[in-house]
Amino acid sequence: MTASTTRRTTAARSRIAAVGAIAVAGALILTGCGDQTDKASSTPSAANSSAPLFSKLPKKVQDAGVIKVGTDATYAPMEFTEGGKIVGVDPDVAAAMAKQLGVQFKFESGTFDTLIGSMQTGRSDLVMSSLTDTKARQEGLDDKGAKTGAGVDFVDYFSSSTGILVKKGNPQGIKTLDDLCGKTVAVQRGTTYEESAKTQAEKCKTDGKGELKIESFPTDAEAQTRVKAGGAAADLNDSPVAAYIAQTAGGGNDFEAIANPTDAGLFGIAVDKKNTQLRDALKEALDAVIKDGTYKAALDKWNAGSGAVTEAKINAGS
Repeated sequence: MTASTTRRTTAARSRIAAVGAIAVAGALILTGCGDQTDKASSTPSAANSSAPLFSKLPKKVQDAGVIKVGTDATYAPMEFTEGGKIVGVDPDVAAAMAKQLGVQFKFESGTFDTLIGSMQTGRSDLVMSSLTDTKARQEGLDDKGAKTGAGVDFVDYFSSSTGILVKKGNPQGIKTLDDLCGKTVAVQRGTTYEESAKTQAEKCKTDGKGELKIESFPTDAEAQTRVKAGGAAADLNDSPVAAYIAQTAGGGNDFEAIANPTDAGLFGIAVDKKNTQLRDALKEALDAVIKDGTYKAALDKWNAGSGAVTEAKINAGS
């Protein structure tokens, strides 16, 4: 899902945060239930000890031959369900990394705001779900700075800015976040964009520009529907997602996307802080696929190449 405790303070959401245009366009996607089990697996299909980085993995992962990945597969083009399989940028980047690591990545979809907790209870090995790397998430803090968990480490793999999704024709003339003052914004619950909307609401109040009302929904698809119906002026999410929705929903006739490239933030693969061996293996694998070009090819396939990073970093978010 900022350049602050959420994802960015001037705007944001961690899920370049969730469901994807496909829902509004009527394609098959998940609605984000914790018990969903649709999966997408990267290659190879079994453990391959001859892979370049297999020996770097924890013994438990080597023996299993599988890395279990928690995601919210409702966020095209980053991760969404198509034909019963989870596809998108994140599964394709994982597939490239799998060839370096010699194990299979298996994606399981759940509700976005429960993914980190599910990983920390052992349901998954990592979270890869357009999750913005923030200091708050690294330290396990809530939006008020209170300690709520152990925090996670991030392997940063993508750069994204805020996307403002508005109804086709932009009837309310939205160009920047400040234009949302006095209006209603729709967001996905649990994302950095929900927190960024709250930050913007405070700014609107301070500037005397009118109250910004926030409506939060379990999925981004519901937020999109609210915008399409005219109940909200905009939906906040990540720029590649907003662009994809604008291109595909209703054959490109439902929405327009407005980008705010000045507030770019990093998406990270979240790993339990105690699992440093897996974290470091993932970093090496990401660096390898950046170097060999398969990483950029995975992004370009989904027209997301503008978010490419040049090297893997750990906990580089702010």
